[in-house]
Amino acid sequence: MATKSFYDKALRSNSYSNLGLTEYEYKRGVSKSPQVLSLLASVLEKTIQKNERSIKASQRKEVITVFHGSKAPALSIRQYIERIFKYSSCSPSCFVVAYIYLDRFIQQRGVYLTSLNVHRLLITSVMLAAKFLDDEYYNNEHYARVGGVSTAEMNKLELDFLFSIDFKLFASVETFNSYCSSLEK
Repeated sequence: MATKSFYDKALRSNSYSNLGLTEYEYKRGVSKSPQVLSLLASVLEKTIQKNERSIKASQRKEVITVFHGSKAPALSIRQYIERIFKYSSCSPSCFVVAYIYLDRFIQQRGVYLTSLNVHRLLITSVMLAAKFLDDEYYNNEHYARVGGVSTAEMNKLELDFLFSIDFKLFASVETFNSYCSSLEK
């Protein structure tokens, strides 16, 4: 079991319990959301506000990708993350790994995280994290429904994301711990 061995190696940190990553294994099915969800939402919201101010102030054109929508979705980032968690049944650790993937994508592509691209980037990165990390996960059609995109678009987003990060899905325990620490700050 890939998830079990990952937890065994990584659960030595206090930040895991602070983020709600350890409780998940024995409280599966409980409606309480792990802390990692709200912390990730907060980090992403702050990043987007900073990026959008910077783009507006510099009056530069934003690089448009397949992840950009024509307008920002009505769901807040926090609501969207909660929705993904509720309907994907993925482990809370997937959201930390998705954050790692988002960072890799942004660094590789040189794009800014904005209100126009964050939702599609989130659903794609969480889906990839679940496929890589969890023993059981849903197919692309299910994630497309959860994310509010078509299956064809989800497939396209997945491929574009994977090529953008050179298919580098592995995250070491050290990297995972580092991102957990950054979420706690």
